[in-house]
Amino acid sequence: MFRNLINFAAQSTFYFKYMNKQIEDIKAIREMMEKSSKFLSLSGLSGISAGAIAIIGAALAYFHILREPASANFDTTHEVMFREITLLITDASAVLLFSICFGIYFSWRKSVKKNLMPSKSLIKRTLYNLGIPLVAGGIFALIFLLRGDLAMAITMTLTFYGLALINVSKYTLDEVHYLGLTEVVLGIVAALFPDWSLLLWTIGFGVCHIIYGTAMYIKYDLKKE
Repeated sequence: MFRNLINFAAQSTFYFKYMNKQIEDIKAIREMMEKSSKFLSLSGLSGISAGAIAIIGAALAYFHILREPASANFDTTHEVMFREITLLITDASAVLLFSICFGIYFSWRKSVKKNLMPSKSLIKRTLYNLGIPLVAGGIFALIFLLRGDLAMAITMTLTFYGLALINVSKYTLDEVHYLGLTEVVLGIVAALFPDWSLLLWTIGFGVCHIIYGTAMYIKYDLKKE
């Protein structure tokens, strides 16, 4: 009887060890599949830097281009309007360029540090799903901007950017999905309250990026291997 109890205990111990090993193997396989199917090298610092750059760009638009922070309307003369449109496009292009550069740098640094190099096919899928809404939104925004409707141009950038994030979130971190929803909501609010569109753009591209970037940095970038 005593021997049977010892055998049972030994078998139970072996069984639990075996099951724990199986669970660990399943977790390892799941992590490998996730790494191959998701763009996990996105750094929270990319969001923080993009937010800071957006705030700087918005400040330039507020105080040095439009000169009226609470207004989303252009001056009436064609010459001044053309100059303001040109400066706004230059400002937006600079914000986009610097944001992309910093985003690539911080994400590349994280991917090297944590061995999270994405595959070429994953990069292509990510860029494709992100690019289509962004290009469409950029075209719509440019059309409205050339018509002198800055408020609707801002609405287009917020809304389509949010849709792009939602569309690409299945290939990256879950927080990107919620950031996208936030941007879409802000875009809708900007359409309802055009006088506050520039402020809402600053909140969406600036403040929200910093908040989400900080949360992602704490949750993922500081996570120990």
